[in-house]
Amino acid sequence: MIDYNLHQHSTYSDGHSVPEDYVIQALNLNFRAMGFSEHSPLPFPNSFSLKEEQVEAFVAETERLKTKFQDRIALYRALEMDFIPGISDDFDFWREKVNLDYAIGSVHLVKPVNSEELWFIDGPKREIYDEGLQKYFGGDIRKAVKSYFHQINQMIDSQHFDIVGHLDKIKMHNQNRYFTEDENWYINLVSETLNLIHEKDLIVEVNTRGLYKKRSDGLFPDDYALKRIRELNIPVLISSDAHQPEELNLLFDVAEKRLLELGFGAVAFFENGKWREWPLR
Repeated sequence: MIDYNLHQHSTYSDGHSVPEDYVIQALNLNFRAMGFSEHSPLPFPNSFSLKEEQVEAFVAETERLKTKFQDRIALYRALEMDFIPGISDDFDFWREKVNLDYAIGSVHLVKPVNSEELWFIDGPKREIYDEGLQKYFGGDIRKAVKSYFHQINQMIDSQHFDIVGHLDKIKMHNQNRYFTEDENWYINLVSETLNLIHEKDLIVEVNTRGLYKKRSDGLFPDDYALKRIRELNIPVLISSDAHQPEELNLLFDVAEKRLLELGFGAVAFFENGKWREWPLR
């Protein structure tokens, strides 16, 4: 069983418990490592990201916890970087300012071409996804999904980070209503992005949150995407994207079983400042 989680959120961003609560839970689960990965600061008001005025406190608290628990668990400081072209800061700015151990790159807000408005594809409310699809893309799901993957590709091409977070999260509120993952146009978009990930030597996160929150029928990513990742020998790691301590290892067994079924023999693990392989059972 995977005994570490490198993607979770505390009250410093949109999580529901303070950082030390996650450490205690990780110890209860006999974890060998855990990473703090708040949403990176954004230059506009929002309810989910780390506030710029809280950055120093976040650094100080994670440093305190690293020291306090150094003999019991390896703790890391990271950020889940939100990429919004022309709006979000360059990833390296926050990597240096926060002195990160590693960085996750993700897209939660899609910026339509020639617009300053943003389509929020995440969160618990499916109607927000639907309203944005109509408002910004005239209901054209292919155009909308293409914009999402184009933004992911821009992030991969232009930013410095380690892990691609929930690669195909665009499917979350779709739930086979507008498209299915076996349609050729969708497969082509996924393939293009995976080829770029392979070229840039990035890690793909296998994220269980959509499944345990019952907002997706599969992992992020799953099916064709995971099979292609295996063919390209792209490294993966399993993350729960926890927003409360009891979610730290939810459905890790399901994700691990799925990877084994597809022929994966190892997952990525961060140790002593470097990425290495960790064998699956």
